[in-house]
Amino acid sequence: MLGQCYNIKTDKSELLSDVRSRLWFTYRKKFSPIGGTGPSSDAGWGCMLRCGQMILGQALVCRHLGREWRWVPEGEQPAEYHRILHCFLDRKDSCYSIHQMAQMGVGEGKSVGEWYGPNTVAQVLKKLALFDEWNSLAVYVSMDNTVVIEDIKKQCLQADRESRPGRPCTSGESSEQGCSSRPPACPFSQPHAQSPSRWKPLLLVIPLRMGINSINPVYIQALKECFKMPQSCGVLGGKPNLAYYFIGFIGDELIYLDPHNTQPAVDSESGTLVDDLSYHCQRTPHRMKITSLDPSVALGFFCRSEEDFDSWCNLVQQEILKKRNLRMFELVEKHPSHWPPFVPPTKPEVQTTGAEFIESTDQLFESEEEFEILNV
Repeated sequence: MLGQCYNIKTDKSELLSDVRSRLWFTYRKKFSPIGGTGPSSDAGWGCMLRCGQMILGQALVCRHLGREWRWVPEGEQPAEYHRILHCFLDRKDSCYSIHQMAQMGVGEGKSVGEWYGPNTVAQVLKKLALFDEWNSLAVYVSMDNTVVIEDIKKQCLQADRESRPGRPCTSGESSEQGCSSRPPACPFSQPHAQSPSRWKPLLLVIPLRMGINSINPVYIQALKECFKMPQSCGVLGGKPNLAYYFIGFIGDELIYLDPHNTQPAVDSESGTLVDDLSYHCQRTPHRMKITSLDPSVALGFFCRSEEDFDSWCNLVQQEILKKRNLRMFELVEKHPSHWPPFVPPTKPEVQTTGAEFIESTDQLFESEEEFEILNV
C-alpha cells in the first residue's frame, strides 16, 4: 500500500492505522454556491474531483509530514497538517477546493456539475498548482503514455521567480518596492524559497488507457508493481461514472477510499485548526477485484528530490519495462523530436486567483477527448 508492505495477519492494526491516516475527501453539502450561483453540493458529480484531491493530498502529506506520519483521532497534529487541510476546504479561496477545481475545469470544456475523467482532473490540478506558492509543487502530467525524463527535470529544476518568498505590502507601500500585494493561495503561509538549482517536489501523474472496455489482464502485474514503489501516491480510477482512489492491493483485489459519502461542509477560518474527524475514513477499507477496474486510470507518484525521481526511473526500468512485453507506459530520456517543444508551465503575470484564468491557460494542456482516442 503506497510503497509499504503489510502482512494482513500480523500487521493488521498497522495497516488500518495507515489507511485511516490518508486524507479522505468525500461529497460535501451546504457549502457556498460554486461561482456564486452554482451548486452548493457536489453529490452525484464530484467523485473524481474528490479523488483528485486525495491523490494530491497524499503528495502534500509526503512533502510536509513524510510517508511514516500517522493520524491519531483527536490528537495534536503538526501545523503543516492543518495548513494542508485548509488548502482543500470547500470555499472559493482555498487553492484546491471543489470551487476552484470545478471552475478551472470549465477551460477543459467541463461545465460545473459535469463528471470528470482521470486525465481531466489531473490537468486541472496541474493548472491550480501554478498558483499554490506555499506547497511549491511541480505537477507533471504525461501525454501519449510517455514520461519524458528531460522534460520533468526541466520543469522541476527551473528558476521560478514567481515562487520566491515575498513579504506582504504594508500601509502606504506599493508592490514596486519589493512586497507582494497578493496573499498566498493557502492560509498560514509564505512560499518556500527557491533557487535556480533546487528541485521542486514533483507530483507525477500518468493517465493511461489499459484496455478497451475492461482492463487488459496483461497490465495487472505492472499495476501492482506501481503500488509497491516508495514514490506511489495511488491511482485514480474506478468503474464507469464511479470514481475511487486506489491506495494498494491484497492478492487480486484493490484497496480504495470511496468518496461517495455526503457529509456537511466543514468551515474553518484562515489560520485556525480544522475539525478533521470527517477527513479520515475510520471504517474497514473497501476492496474490489482488479479485473473490475475501468481501463481509464491515472497513476500518481511523488518524488521529493531529484535522487528520488532517479530511483523511480530505475524501478520503472527494472520492474515494469524490462519484464513486460506489452508496456503500461514508456519512459524516455529525451523529448521526442516530433513533439512540440516542451515549455514548463508558469503562472500568468496577473494579481488574481487561478480559477479566473480559465481562458488564458487553456494552452497548458490538451483535451481529454484527445487523450481518449490514443491507441491502446
